[in-house]
Amino acid sequence: MTTDSPFEDLPYNSPLQPIKLELDDNIQFRCHKNIACFNECCKKIDISLTPYDILRLQKRLKLTSNEFLSQYTIPFEMDKDGMPGVKIKTTEDNPACPFLQEDGCGVYEDRPTVCRYYALGLMSMRKENSSTDENAYFLIKEDHCLGHNENRMISITDYRNEQGVDEYDSINREWRQIILKKRSAGPTIGKPSQRSLQFFFLCSYNFDSFRSFVQSENFSEVYSLTPEEINQLETDDIALLKFGAKLLKQVLFGEMSIAIKDDALQKRALNRRKQIQADPEDPNANYDGPEMV
Repeated sequence: MTTDSPFEDLPYNSPLQPIKLELDDNIQFRCHKNIACFNECCKKIDISLTPYDILRLQKRLKLTSNEFLSQYTIPFEMDKDGMPGVKIKTTEDNPACPFLQEDGCGVYEDRPTVCRYYALGLMSMRKENSSTDENAYFLIKEDHCLGHNENRMISITDYRNEQGVDEYDSINREWRQIILKKRSAGPTIGKPSQRSLQFFFLCSYNFDSFRSFVQSENFSEVYSLTPEEINQLETDDIALLKFGAKLLKQVLFGEMSIAIKDDALQKRALNRRKQIQADPEDPNANYDGPEMV
């Protein structure tokens, strides 16, 4: 973002209220099972998922990343350059959340970030010539929602604590910074290659496949990690998620935080030539990981 007015392009009928809110600001809102509109917001959804959302949901459902992505999500492009995102899958015949049950959310303890924030929205911004990002909050008022009529005032800080979003925002912070940097830099960064987009998807959403990549010979030939770091990535899902964001920053923007072994580029190029010579028709011969910086 390079504008001080993030709401200037809103359509006239947008439910987003064009007022920037701070953590100390109060809102009037409360959602509970006895309210007449209970579950209405879940009957027609458009929910984008963050990496930590996916990790929490797949573990709750006892699914692998591939299984969860296949059964419950659809891909979409987050920007004109095709940065891949994922949303909860719905159908034209049934736009309701697949986790909606008669008595409410069936995955409530592990519900996505967007659901936790509602009826608040979060917008990360970076002002022109600034190296840091800041969060702005805004109110969402949809016609069906009666929670805004409830007799309760609560600060945004307290609402965030009540809904448990701090943990989600903290774990997703570096990943969100990648999205923000890509958007704010625009054409100065350039359009990512198809390989980089594939790698972004791998690191961001498909944790089981990303863990396999980290354990692969191709990875160990390039990146220099200690045995302790390798063991952590093999056993700690949160560490793997955060490592993926650091690796993406390195691959996409050249933010060097992971050591690369000497002669890694030359070895990788040699291995790739050998693969192509051995089987020119092999679709994987030209892909053995992201571009390195």
